[in-house]
Amino acid sequence: MHTPPNLFKQAIAQPGAQIGLWLGLADPYAAELCATAGFDWLLVDGEHGPNDLRSTLAVLQAVAPYAAQPVVRIAHGDAALIKQVLEIGATTLLVPMVESAAQACALVRAMRYPPAGMRGVGSGLARSSRWSAYPGYLHEANERVALLVQVETAAALEQLDDIVAVEGVDGVFIGPSDLSASMGFIGQPGHPTVRAAIEQAIERILAGGKAPGILAVDETLARHYIERGARFVAVGVDATMLAQATRGLAARFKGGTAAAAGRSGY
Repeated sequence: MHTPPNLFKQAIAQPGAQIGLWLGLADPYAAELCATAGFDWLLVDGEHGPNDLRSTLAVLQAVAPYAAQPVVRIAHGDAALIKQVLEIGATTLLVPMVESAAQACALVRAMRYPPAGMRGVGSGLARSSRWSAYPGYLHEANERVALLVQVETAAALEQLDDIVAVEGVDGVFIGPSDLSASMGFIGQPGHPTVRAAIEQAIERILAGGKAPGILAVDETLARHYIERGARFVAVGVDATMLAQATRGLAARFKGGTAAAAGRSGY
């Protein structure tokens, strides 16, 4: 039995947008529900969502029977953490706050077995190889993993071309919230100056032969970035959608969003 291909990696290598949903609730039951919705990919958030190694494992197990491909965002680009997340079966990682080609190179090495990298060999103990049910895993894993680096500061944009050129980087995700803050427009990811910088970044990423990605919960803006060539686009966040739906329902019966939110402690 061969190690399964990374369908997400294959998809973003081609033109067209993979549509995703952000999972921030850190709950496998909610994640499985979202996996039935028809999204191409689901982002398991370990940076701003309260996910640890075990809850991430539970989410991966919950969504495994479905077509939506899981992408795991880790809290930071630590080699030991990368090893652990790969061993629980993640095959595509999103790493935040990458600002240089040197950082990107280190991440590539952390995700690969020697001689191409420095990943520790212990897959016989792990879900990654299905406990050696994939007999060729050690020889196949390097080609199956996908690395997405998150570019989200003005300083990172200055280094973007060098980051894109790193072999082993499969996609570059533009973080609009942190980027807008870095550019002096905190809380305004749709500001014209920020939007122009994002559009230019998408062009540069495509020119370098890599896949650009972004989170855009504004539908008009999301469709705009898709038209510009973004290949993996998250268009919603589970926590935000639940908050909006529940507050809206309460407001319709309780007399106003502000009053309902105030009574709820927000």
